[in-house]
This record gives sequence, structure tokens and C-alpha cells, in this order.
Amino acid sequence: MGVPRRMFKRILIANRGEIACRIIKTAKRMGIETVAVYSEAERNALHVEMADAAVLIGPPPAAESYLIIEKIVEACKRTGAQAVHPGYGFLSEREAFPKALEAADIGFIGPNPRAIAAMGDKIESKKAAAAAKVSTVPGHIGVIEDDKHAMKIAAEIGFPVMIKASAGGGGKGMRIAHSAAEVAEGFARARSEAKSSFGDDRVFIEKFIVDPRHVEIQVLGDKHGNVIHLGERECSIQRRNQKVVEEAPSPLLDEAMRKKMGEQAVALAKAVGYDSAGTVEFVAGQDRSFYFLEMNTRLQVEHPVTELVTGIDLVEQMIRVAAGEKLSLKQNDVKLAGWAIECRVYAEDPYRNFLPSTGRLTMYRPPASGTRDGVALRIDTGVEEGSEISLYYDPMIAKLVTHAPTRDKAIEAQADALDAFVIRGIRHNIPFLAALMQHRRWWEGKLSTGFIAEEYPDGFHVHAPHGEGAHVLAAVAAAIDHVLGERKRRISGQTNGRKVTREKNRAVWLGEVEHRLDVTGSNSAIEVRFMGGKKHPHRLQSAWKPGDPLWSGTVDGAPVAVQVAAIANGFDLAWRGVQTRAYVYTEREASYARLMPVKQSADSGKRVLCPMPGLVVSIAVAEGQEVKAGETLAVVEAMKMENVLRAERDGVIKAIRAKQGDSLAVDAVIMEFA
Repeated sequence: MGVPRRMFKRILIANRGEIACRIIKTAKRMGIETVAVYSEAERNALHVEMADAAVLIGPPPAAESYLIIEKIVEACKRTGAQAVHPGYGFLSEREAFPKALEAADIGFIGPNPRAIAAMGDKIESKKAAAAAKVSTVPGHIGVIEDDKHAMKIAAEIGFPVMIKASAGGGGKGMRIAHSAAEVAEGFARARSEAKSSFGDDRVFIEKFIVDPRHVEIQVLGDKHGNVIHLGERECSIQRRNQKVVEEAPSPLLDEAMRKKMGEQAVALAKAVGYDSAGTVEFVAGQDRSFYFLEMNTRLQVEHPVTELVTGIDLVEQMIRVAAGEKLSLKQNDVKLAGWAIECRVYAEDPYRNFLPSTGRLTMYRPPASGTRDGVALRIDTGVEEGSEISLYYDPMIAKLVTHAPTRDKAIEAQADALDAFVIRGIRHNIPFLAALMQHRRWWEGKLSTGFIAEEYPDGFHVHAPHGEGAHVLAAVAAAIDHVLGERKRRISGQTNGRKVTREKNRAVWLGEVEHRLDVTGSNSAIEVRFMGGKKHPHRLQSAWKPGDPLWSGTVDGAPVAVQVAAIANGFDLAWRGVQTRAYVYTEREASYARLMPVKQSADSGKRVLCPMPGLVVSIAVAEGQEVKAGETLAVVEAMKMENVLRAERDGVIKAIRAKQGDSLAVDAVIMEFA
């Protein structure tokens, strides 16, 4: 198919979720009609609702719907779509996809098949980079045949090593190994994940750089040989090789390093005739050394931070380039303005080692997007209130992006936005993201891909309120209770008699810590004075009313947003990564509450519970078998990620309650110890 002479009138998006919605928004702004595709699990999905037309392409598993090229081509023919945008994931880096589209005289809004072949495959991309004299990480770039071959290569390279799937991305099919034993298990798990996620079980091994940073360069090319770069993104905050927080520019780079990395990225893109938006990824040392890692021949999840600091719509550029237009920008036209930070909001439980969570969004109330006082807030999402988070797909709920003149202001805006983001019905990682935004090392920009593992070695746990934060939460709890009390006094039909006078004194319990204070004022204007504390009271203003999930207002003139959920006789409060149960008592009530015994949780140490809704891939033990601490007991898969359950102590397996292929709910019993 030749280069089209006119802009497309209708395009199909071969994807789902937030990226499909993101592409639809730009297409509509350009006056282009859109076609969505969907599986049986997503008949009511937001991207289906937003598109001008939609086509059902199969059952929920991606391998039976979104990954079948023939179904996408047929959907184009049925709807008259002239081109396809693949988004990211799924078919976006399959060389066969644009070839099939070309054979059907349908355009591909992405790079040409030759560039995908050269750079989309991690093994081939390293060969191409080496030929272009780009510095690469030491490693074995050939295909690994089996676990013995993998152990031999790893020993030659030197530990630690990274085992990586050749196809795909998103952190799937990747394992770090520090010993030969870990290579054997990591090789098997990486191959299995790669096969189920990408249909390609090839893996390779390379040296793992200690204390590395992940820095990538956004490139943009056209079909006329022009290639530019749009600066860098830092994506070092990762968990299980999955990016969690990204920013642009990077706190590590100076102008000299940015220029050098950008020039290398452009040279590599030109060497393979790259003609769309793509990303050249580097692993960077703390000393500003850097090595080529791989090239993603597609749009990246984190592209919004680049769009905000450059003012360039990457999806629009991809569409224009695919339609044959020349880039309207030269390298000197690209200017980086301000700082942008993106947090990925996932359906996962941060208190259970970030295991996936599924279910219905009974409440979804994101903060308002837009620009105010030079600070912008952008939300990319593919869900709405009532949407279902399915175990079949990636657990991303939304991307929360802030842009401000400085990094500090962008972080502050991100913290405020996370506080105001209300999600109910499933577990999510907002508590972790909110706590991260308060972390001193994050503020200082001292990052590495090991940040989360180093700063949270025992996992993420509930942060108890302390210091000024405890005062804010106690004051808000008292204000909420005060508003509830005032409301009760206004209930009609009450018996006439002596006017009820409310006590000023209160005891607020945050967890097990008691704060004594007095409360005065009414409704929207309340004063809280802590006993034995500051001489001046805290002044709180808010329009909060019973049932609101968010107490939004000011404390001493500073904006504060505290999430509120009613519980028996109290409230669950969340703010700045701190979650606590708050109980507000009168002095007399507090005296009785102090005498109440604390209920102890039952011991479940003899049972192995399913940590998330998932599918049992394998059971590694048998009844009566003796096991040692650390041994593999079972493997459970959820959202394409395989999770190995290990014995926490030595023991004997008494009973096995699940079998391979079982679909289990969270906390279902898999096996019991004697």
C-alpha cells in the first residue's frame, strides 16, 4: 500500500482500556471517526461507549480476541476503517500485524514492519544496536535453549543477571537471578509468562546493572527520513520490573547527557528506518553512564509526561505520519517546559504485596482535571463508576499526571490529586502512591530501579498517623463528628423539653492513640483546640455532609482532602498515604471505651490462602510431604502474572484443598499444614 495522500476518515483502535480512550480523544479532535473492538467481557466498557462504532471480536481471553490478527482485519473491512492504531501491548509490536494490514490495503498507525523486526524483538534490537555502535549491556543476545544452557551463560556473564522475554514488555517474562538455582527457576517462570502473554517463549540473559536507573528517550520519525527526539523520561520507580511512577525530565540528566542520549537514540532510529513514535530505553548508572537496553516500537504507557513538557500530542503525530505527512517539527523546535509526573493507579492490594484485585468499581470519583495557577492535572482512564476490573487484563485503572513549573510543585500537585481520588469496591495502590509522594528520597530524586525493594523491604504496611499529620486527621475526625451531631439536633419531630447542650470536650482515637481536644463552631466553620498543645486552635472549613466520601476543605487555610468511609461508631480516614480508624468520644464514652477488651485476630498460620483471585497453574507438593521454609508450594496466575507461593516455615502438608486449573477467590484455602 502506498503512502495515503489524505488524512484518514475512520480508524480502528486494536486495543482496550485507557489507551483506547486516549486515542479516541485525539482522533475526535482531528475530526476522525473511530471504531472500537471489544471482547465478551467488555460489552459495556468505556472505550466501546466513546467510539463511533464497535465490533465484538471474541471471548474474554486476549489470545482468543485482541491477539487474533484476522479478527482485527475483518473488523476493519466490516466498518470501513482505513487504518489501525494498535495502542500498546497486544499486537502493537508484532511484525505480522502491519504486514497483514498492508495486504488488506489498511494503514498501520505505527512503524513499518522492517523497523519492528529490527527493534521490536529484544534480541534482534541488541544486534542492531551493536551494529550501529551503540553501547549495550554485556550479555548473551542469542536464544537460550534450556535451563542448563541458561545457567552456563549466567555463570559466564557473572551474577546478578536479568532473564528477559524476547517479545513484549510490561514487566512480564522478566526475572533477576543472583545464583544458579534462581536462574533455573527464573528461566522456567520467564518462559511460561512469555508464552502465555505474548505467544513467544524465547528469552535472553544479560548482566544486571547494580543500582541502575531506567531512563528512556522518546523518538519521532516520519516516512521521509526525518527523526527527532522529544527528551527523556525517568521510569526508575518500578515494582517487579513494572513501571509505577514516571517523570519528565529526569532528575539525573544534565544538558550534556540529554544531548548525548538523544543523539544516540535518533541515530539508532535512523539506522532502522524508524517512521513513527517509539522509545529507546537505556539503563543508566548513578555516575551518568548509560547503556542501550531495548527499543519499544510503539507508544509507551508513560507518554503523557512527554506530551505535557513538550506540548506535543504524540497520538496526533503518529496519525499524521501514518497518513504520509512530514514532521512539522525540527529538533531545535523541541523545548522542555516544566516538570511532569505520572502515577499509575492499579487494581492491586499494596498491603498484600501488591497482588491483583478484581471486582466492580462501586465508586469511582477522580479529582477534577484541568489547569489552575499554572499547574495541570490530567487523567487518562478506561473506566467509570460501575466498571468491572477483570482478571483477564492489565490491572491499570487510570494514569494520574501532573505538570507544574518545578518538580517540587508537580509532586505537591500529585499528592493533592491522590488524596482526592476516591475508589471503592476493589483494592488499589493509591495508599502506596500517596505515601511515596511523601518519601524524602523520592523528593531528593535519588532514584534507582531498586527503590521500592530497598525502601519497603518488608512490603508496604499501614502508616500510623504521627506528628502534625495526626493532628490534622484528629481535627478532621472531630469536625466530621461535630457536623453529624449538629445534624442530629436538627431532626424534626423531637420531643420538646430542655435544650440539648453538647459537650465541647472530645477524645479522638486514631488507632490506639488518643487525642484530647475541644470542638466549637458549626457546620462549615469549626475550631479544634488540642489540650496541652498549641495555644491557638486549628480552624477547619469544609462543605462536607454525611455520606460524602471526601472531606475536602482547609485546615488553617491550607487545602486538605481526607477520604472518609463510615464504620461502626467511627470512620476510616486516609490522607497523605496514612490510613487510620478514627473514633470520636465524649469524655464519658471514652472512659467506658478504655475498659473494652481488644479482639484478637484468629491465627491462620497453618493454612496457605490464595492471595488474590486467580487460576491455579500448578501445585508443587503432595499431602504428607515435608517442606522447608522457602520451598515452592503452588503457582497462581492473575492478570497474566504468575505468583509463586512459598512455605513461610518448615512443616508437613496435611491437606491440599485446590488443584491445577481451579479458579479461586481471594483467601480461598489452597492447602493446610499439620
